[in-house]
Amino acid sequence: MTTGIAILGSTGSIGQSTLRVLARQRERFRVVALTARGSGERLAEQAKATGASLVGLVNGAGTAEASWRRGTACLVEAATHPDVDIVVNAIVGAAGLEATLAALRAGKRVALANKETLVMAGDLVLRAAVEGGGEIVPIDSEHSAVLQCISGHPGAAGRLILTASGGPFREWPAERVRAATVDEALAHPTWRMGRKITIDSATLANKALEVIEAHFLFGLPYEAIEVVVHPQSIVHAFVEFVDGSILAQVGYPTMELPILYALTHPERIPDAGVTRFDPVAAGALTFESVRGDVFPTFGLGVRAGRAGGTAPAVFNAANETAVAAFLAGRIPFGRIPELIADAVDTHTVVTNPTLDDVLAADRWARERVEATCS
Repeated sequence: MTTGIAILGSTGSIGQSTLRVLARQRERFRVVALTARGSGERLAEQAKATGASLVGLVNGAGTAEASWRRGTACLVEAATHPDVDIVVNAIVGAAGLEATLAALRAGKRVALANKETLVMAGDLVLRAAVEGGGEIVPIDSEHSAVLQCISGHPGAAGRLILTASGGPFREWPAERVRAATVDEALAHPTWRMGRKITIDSATLANKALEVIEAHFLFGLPYEAIEVVVHPQSIVHAFVEFVDGSILAQVGYPTMELPILYALTHPERIPDAGVTRFDPVAAGALTFESVRGDVFPTFGLGVRAGRAGGTAPAVFNAANETAVAAFLAGRIPFGRIPELIADAVDTHTVVTNPTLDDVLAADRWARERVEATCS
């Protein structure tokens, strides 16, 4: 009996990587549902190749087949499809939240690449998993690394050290970073990702989001979650256990390994798709502190995480809106942290928020940034 898979965001980088993994594991998995935001032609190719029974296109302006589902409702429909066992949530941004909640309430495993889900509404997501019997397994390479290290050692982790490549501006002076162009910000040295997450890696917003996500995934306080810059992107995370022992997960930069592990956890299955690690070829591994003065967005995100309530949702929404404005050429790179800081500092935090509170904070932050950068 094969395991049914839904891929939300199948035409993006994580979605395409997932399909490559599944193509090597046809005897174990079958694709039941595919959704995309607006890449209708690529989605049609994927649907034909996989034989997915449910295909959805969110953007109504995109080219679609007559049998396809349309609009945002297709995300929840795919996530709760009765033939789906695992939902790969590869949607970028806040749009992935409702589908994650629905899948967990329906008792599905959510292989989560949409870190914004936990950042915006971590407590609500964890509650949905408990109430519905669902399960969250991370796809992010750093969180997958932590999960692989702690498997078999419940409650024994005392400290996490997540690694960051440092992005394209790791050695740049602050003034030059503030004036960076879109092309410069998209030139990531070690990972090939979508445009939004690549900009997040350039600002280190991505790493702040991962700290918040790790707090909810692994139940550790913020003071027990650290970040170091590791330009080679070979070590993905360290876990320090309560007895002082430290484990690390290493490998060449690829999302296919954490995707496969998210589908099979806690088991491991043979797979020939990942380049085998050669420590000699990898060479020297180095680690550096995060330059907070050059990457203020990282500190803003961690501060929002510590504040809790609706503050992380505001950080996330402000960041998404500011990044979109930068990519559209409306603001310079240096304005991104300024706009985020304005939203985070102005917002009145709601503690113990409902989903409506979270969504209201998200809307408020987007409107605030749009009004400020226009």
